[in-house]
Amino acid sequence: MSAITQIQHEDKIVCFTLAHEMFGVPISMVHEIIRPAAITAMPRSPDYVKGVLNLRGKIIPVVDLRKRFGLEEAEETKETRIVVVGVGGLTVGMVVDGVSEVLRIRAEDIEPPSPIIATVDSEYIRGVGKVEGRLIILLDTEMILSHQDKEHLSLAANDSVKDLIE
Repeated sequence: MSAITQIQHEDKIVCFTLAHEMFGVPISMVHEIIRPAAITAMPRSPDYVKGVLNLRGKIIPVVDLRKRFGLEEAEETKETRIVVVGVGGLTVGMVVDGVSEVLRIRAEDIEPPSPIIATVDSEYIRGVGKVEGRLIILLDTEMILSHQDKEHLSLAANDSVKDLIE
């Protein structure tokens, strides 16, 4: 589903920064935004998966978007946040540099990704939104994790829950 079909007429997007670029995801996909918390490393996970965290009794995998997109690593700051989203039936936390605002975007203000955008591979991008004179890269959250990664993380999260119960 493209950003244009996902955003029918007008929708709200949660905007966040990553490596000095503005990104967004539809607010309907965002479960919550939290401050960084204790993350437990997971063996045999891709390097961009920081691990899992316990979010009010639910174990969720956490992805470092900088690593996932092949960007330079950065130190955690007081602005760093974890944006918790739904990805293919799995709840996932995405580490971002900071969350800035929620904006309204109209479907007609979204264009397909341009090959000029070199910050992030186009496979992760649904489109580019033009809002209030700014360009916002709209992410395809379904592409952040591969199908294999989703299965691995889902199983690992279930095992972590079992460990907590026992």
